[in-house]
Formats: sequence, C-alpha cells, structure tokens
Amino acid sequence: MVGPVFQREITIAPRRARIYIVRTAYVAALLLLVFTAWLVLYGTQKVQDIGDLARFGAILFQILAPLQLVWAAFFSAMLAAAAVAHEKDRHTLILLLLTNLSNSELVLGKLMASILNVLVMLAAAVPLFMAAALLGGISFNQIACSLAITLSSVLACGSLGSLLALWREKTFQALALTVLVLVLWVAGWEIVAAGACGDSIAGIPCRVLAAGMSPWRAILESTQPYIRSQPALGALDNSINLYLLSSVTIAVLLNAIAIAMVRVWNPSRETAPAAPEEDVLRRKSIFDVDNEPDQINGKGKIPAASLSTPARTRAVWDNPIIWREIRTWAYGGKILVIRLAYLLLFALAAGSLYWMARQGQLTAAPHAAVVLGPLFLLSLILVNAQAVTSITSERDVRALDLLLVTDLTPKEIVFGKLGGVFYNTKEMILLPLLLCVYLRMNNALSLENTIFLILGLAVLYIFTAVLGIHAGITYANSGSAVAVSLGTVFFLSVGVAACMRIMLAFSGSFHAQFVPFFAYMVLGGVGLYVVLGVRNPSTAIGVASFLCPFATFYAITSYLLGAMLAVFLAMVAAYGFTTAAMLVPAIYEFDVATGRTTIDE
Repeated sequence: MVGPVFQREITIAPRRARIYIVRTAYVAALLLLVFTAWLVLYGTQKVQDIGDLARFGAILFQILAPLQLVWAAFFSAMLAAAAVAHEKDRHTLILLLLTNLSNSELVLGKLMASILNVLVMLAAAVPLFMAAALLGGISFNQIACSLAITLSSVLACGSLGSLLALWREKTFQALALTVLVLVLWVAGWEIVAAGACGDSIAGIPCRVLAAGMSPWRAILESTQPYIRSQPALGALDNSINLYLLSSVTIAVLLNAIAIAMVRVWNPSRETAPAAPEEDVLRRKSIFDVDNEPDQINGKGKIPAASLSTPARTRAVWDNPIIWREIRTWAYGGKILVIRLAYLLLFALAAGSLYWMARQGQLTAAPHAAVVLGPLFLLSLILVNAQAVTSITSERDVRALDLLLVTDLTPKEIVFGKLGGVFYNTKEMILLPLLLCVYLRMNNALSLENTIFLILGLAVLYIFTAVLGIHAGITYANSGSAVAVSLGTVFFLSVGVAACMRIMLAFSGSFHAQFVPFFAYMVLGGVGLYVVLGVRNPSTAIGVASFLCPFATFYAITSYLLGAMLAVFLAMVAAYGFTTAAMLVPAIYEFDVATGRTTIDE
C-alpha cells in the first residue's frame, strides 16, 4: 500500500547526514532540558530523599511529554503539507500522476516519506523517556500512553497537511489552512471543556469528551499519576483510549478522501478564461487578413469593432512587485478561505475574552494569556509562512529567475515582497492588536503595558516577515527554506514557554538559574547561527544569533519579576537588531545570495 515513493525515501534517507544530525540534536536538546531542570532544582531546593526525586520525575514528564507532542504534531503537519506543495510548485506531481502508481501508493507513500524524520526522532527519544522513569513519579504505562498519543497525533496531523496540500494550489494556502485547522481543532475542544456546551454531551462529561478528542487534553491526561476510568465511555474505559480511536479514525478518513480525490483535484481544474472573440480576431487579423479571410469570420471580413476597440489594460505601479502582490491574486483566489478561518478563530478568542470580562476573570493575566498567547503565535506563524512562500513559490516556478534578469533593484524586490506580506496578512496583524486595545478598555492592562505589548508585537511581526524572506533567499531548496523559517519561529516560541515552565515548576532564586540555563542559551545561539548565517555568514547575524537567547532569558526573568519595561527593551533591542542583521544582507548582498552574480564578479 505504501509503494515505491516511500521505498525510495527510506532507501536514500540513511545516506544523508541530516537524518543523523537531526535526531542526535533532538535527543541532545531533550537531555539538556533534563539536566537544566535538575540543576535548577538542585540549585534552588534541597533534594533529601526518594520522594523529592519522584516529584522531580513527575514534573519533568509533565514538561517533556506535552513539549514533544506539540513539536511532533506541528512539524508532521507542516512537513507533509510542504512536501506535497513542493511537488506541485515544481510540477513534478503531474509526472507522478502519469505513472502507474495507484492512488494509495502515491498518497500514503508521500505521507510516510514526509513524516519519516519525525518518526525517527520519536523512536530516538524513547530510551530517554524510559530512563526518566527510573527517577520515580511516573510509570511505564504513562510513558507508553504518551508515546501512543503522540504517534497517533503525528499520523492525524500529517494526513491533514497532505490532504490540504493535495486540495489547494498554492503553498501558502496549504500551510496556512493546515495551521488554522489544527488550532481550531484544539481551541474548539478547549471551549467545550470550559463548559460552553454544558456539563455533558450525550451522557459523557465535557471534560472527558474533550480529553478524548483533543491531543492537548489527551497528553495532559496521560501525565497524571492515575488515569481515571470513565464508566460513560463503556468498553473504551478512559479518555486516552477514546482519543487513540478518534485520532486513528480521523487519519484513516483523511487519507481515504485524499486517495479518492487525488486525481480529481490534480492536475488543477483551474484554467485561464477564454480570450474574448474580439481579441482572437484581432490577433488573427495581424497575420491572416489577406491569406485566410474565410477562417476569420466566415464572410471574408473583419469586424470593425475588433480593430478599433482597445484592449483593456491595468496600470502598473512604479514597483511592479508590490503591485502584483496587492492588486492580483498572486496566492490564489481561494486565499479568502484562510481569512475566513482566521476570522472564526478571532471571533472565538474575542468571545472568550468577553466572557472572561463578564465573569470578572479578565484582570487575571494567566486567563487572558491562555487565549491571546496561541492567537499571537498563530499570527506570527502565518506571517512567516506568507513571507517564506512568497520567495519559494517564485523560485519553484522559475519566476524568480525572470525577476533576476530584469532591471529591478534588490530594494524593489525585497520591500515589494515585504509590502505584499503585510498586506495579505493584514487581518492576522491588526486583529490581535485590537484585542490588546480591548484589554486596555477593560482595565486588564495598564496604558504603559498596552503600549509595550502593541509595539513589541509589531517588532515581532516585522522580524518573522524578514526571517521568511531571508530563509527563502538563502535556501535554494523550498522544503528546507520552509522548514527552517517556520521551525525557527516555532522553536523560539516553544523555547520561551519551556523556560518559563521550568522556572515556575522549580521556583527559587533567579541568579541560581542563570548558570544551568547558560549552556542552553549558548547552544540555542549556535542553532540560530546555523540556520540563519551559515550559508551567508556575517558578523551581525552571528552577534544577533547569540544575542536573542540571552535577551530572551533576561526578558523572561524580568517578566516574572514584574519589570515590564525591561522586558520590552530587551525584546525590541534583540529582535530589532536581528531583523536589521537579516534585512541589510538581503538587500545589499541580494545578487550574491540569489545567484545573480558571484563573489568573484
């Protein structure tokens, strides 16, 4: 059923050094996180008996299991969507459709090939989780349940990304819709768990049903010391079994739809509209007025209107790049679906904040952060996806080569693309800022903190957009560019969340926490430099790569201490400098980065 597509991938994958580097780096990062948490605990508290170790093991598992689920689900969906979209952009999917591959071999083979790295990394992390059980506080059954939940989520999310990429024509559409559907999946069941639909549905408590349908709720349930039996679920016994059944069912249904429709959706049924009759006659008249009059209109005459009526033209701006991005459907006419899906998520977030305001809970920062944090992260990911695909899509269809032989300057190309990114994602940028204003109107934020939040978000939006352009220009392979760009945004966000979770779990003296986090920040700087500057090295990018982790750690500690001005200044200085470090080479070394000229020239 999987076929030669997956057979080829699993045959050549061991020949690449990347698969060994990635899985080694992943396990090393988890191991470093374990040692960081241990050093934080040892430096702030006394470890006296086995009970202290057991509590440490339980808290560590509650950090590692959700963290692994989040990255595995995200990257399986993104890699599956990007792999299929990449084939479409290069027009190689049509070649696969012309072979004697069956629909199942094509769909399942491409899916399994795209998530192979994720599966290998999950397998490499199993011994680490088993070793963590030796600390106590967690059982092997809990570890098995968490791994099963993660694996089933990977299959479901990868199937979703593959289906949407086979359906949509543009890479940005596939990536954006995949992220939006995943967020809607989790957010919808969070609303159900909060009691929006009552205490129970069909006799099943809402919290139990949410844990059986949402990957986030299911993984949190697996980290509990005791998995409670639920009589309402009957033979399934508990919510984890319900989730495994539902996620596998979702994966099967999504792949069944993809298998049935892959040759219906592809090649694209979207064709250019037929040329008007007058235009046909006008073109015909240029060559065939005297030679073939009968083929023009059957009467040997050319309609006067066809020769006198001028063709409709559109005025192009001085910068044709931004004109195309704004005034044409450069990313497909069905991009409106993405906007509608985001508006739905915004409505859910706004409704949640309004309900909190009515309940008097909006003044508590953690409650508002639970709603706004995911929405902010989603907006950053969508802006970044739009930016990186604005370059990779041009490269895959060879349109970037045409731009390079024109007299367009690097400033016109780069700033034109950035202008198009911000215009096409204006809803993703402005609507979250409106929610910040709403918090101020309800006295949930002070005026000073509101200004800090809005300006800080603006800096991050610019940073993610420039990061996408930088990755698209630097990496010739579209898949690598998308993975590096989205992965950088994702790991920066998840890294901040993991650091805050460790600090809160093992609270104590902040100065004692700097030493164990130092190695983590240094390695984070090395990782940033590898993805940002190793292909186009510069001193500024090197400084920015190591500045961001240290500035982020300083911002986290300042936030926990209540020093909001320090948070704002640290984040703006670090990410503003990093933005400039990427933007300046993108403009002044554009010709070298894109291959228009060589260093020798």
